[in-house]
Amino acid sequence: MKKKTVAVIGAGTIGADVALVLSLNNYSVLLKDLSKVILDKAEKSIRDSYRFTKMMRKSDPMPSLNDVLNRIELTTDYEGFQETDFVIENITEDYEAKKNVYLELKKMCRKNTIYGVNTSCISITKIAALMLVPENVIGTHFMNPVPLSKLVEVVMGYHTSEDTIEKTRHLIQTLQKTCIVVNDLPGFVTNRVMMLTVNESIWLVHDQVAVAKDVDMIFKLGFGHKMGPLATADLIGLDTILNSLSVLYENYNDPKYRPCPLLRKMVEAGILGKKSGRGFYNY
Repeated sequence: MKKKTVAVIGAGTIGADVALVLSLNNYSVLLKDLSKVILDKAEKSIRDSYRFTKMMRKSDPMPSLNDVLNRIELTTDYEGFQETDFVIENITEDYEAKKNVYLELKKMCRKNTIYGVNTSCISITKIAALMLVPENVIGTHFMNPVPLSKLVEVVMGYHTSEDTIEKTRHLIQTLQKTCIVVNDLPGFVTNRVMMLTVNESIWLVHDQVAVAKDVDMIFKLGFGHKMGPLATADLIGLDTILNSLSVLYENYNDPKYRPCPLLRKMVEAGILGKKSGRGFYNY
């Protein structure tokens, strides 16, 4: 696949970082969200993430910030989506919200457009069923922070074609990342394991077994993790953690996925992690 324009829907932390990584690798990007306010925040996030990435990748040559920003077009509508071969969707972890987006995309995009669903737990097969060509829908689960993570978990839905898998694999390789293809069951590999770990760590705080920093320190010193599960939860967003656990609980009907009451209380209080300035840590 030639390096053309990739459309990115959802300009939150992950969406902004996906747009940055695409631009760093010479793609033109359409970055769409609902309002100019959100897009202005996304542009600031891209600038900050660029500086952080440059600091962390001192030995890697990077294009200038101006070149990166010039390749990213911020938009609140679907103008230009007819010209793109690949859409990566990163909106909130909520099926009904995603459904509304894909019904719009079905009207606006070409028949051969590939749709990468960036989700933690929602069924790729269920999303694909909304589209005219379900074979063109695939999961593209980017890891946070996107510019530094080497992995993209690619999820093959019931209908996903080999051609779609190969084109997705090629796109990800051009972003200097490795893709691992897994089958479509809620949570896939990463989140079936990680959400359990995060949730159980929250239960440890809830049950007063240990404070958050000590739980994380055990994982860092004892298991060699770069970041503990509760700091990871703050980075992802506690609302996203809660939504993901709720999807897993609903789909598997297994009590091991029942969200800890402390998590639910924190989300209801607006304590969402890094993006709100406070979670298990203060930012």
